[in-house]
Amino acid sequence: MLGLWRKIRRTGRVAEPAPPLAVGEVPAIAAALGGSVQVRHVDAGSCNGCEVEIGSVFGPVYDAERYGARLVASPRHADALLVTGPVTRNMAEPLRRTYDAVPGPKAVVAVGDCARDCGVFAGAYGVAGAVRDIVPVDVEIPGCPPRPEAIVEGLRKLTGR
Repeated sequence: MLGLWRKIRRTGRVAEPAPPLAVGEVPAIAAALGGSVQVRHVDAGSCNGCEVEIGSVFGPVYDAERYGARLVASPRHADALLVTGPVTRNMAEPLRRTYDAVPGPKAVVAVGDCARDCGVFAGAYGVAGAVRDIVPVDVEIPGCPPRPEAIVEGLRKLTGR
């Protein structure tokens, strides 16, 4: 056991360096968040493809926490909402209430094609619309499902790290 501790101490922390921050449109809210963002995930009616990728984003490989993004369990503790899926009729009001429960300044990130423009569910009878039809959206992440790198890049736009 002692040998293992020595090896850990000799090796130190091993992590890839952060890729360069993508040049692009940075939301105005990013400066107010101060380099750290607490994120509340909301599934507004997705197929769970985006949720699998979000799980990867906050896992040990992509580790979004090193860029200042952290998942929280309550909208009252959140700075941003990470919304997936088209907003169904049953989720339109809960999404509005969740958005209202987030203290200001707040941001909304629409993850995936379904959240951006309803994707393959556009025109379905149970769909109320895209996320931007229900609450204001600050960052949109394209893809079906989006790659974990794209989600990390979107969160880095909010943190500026």
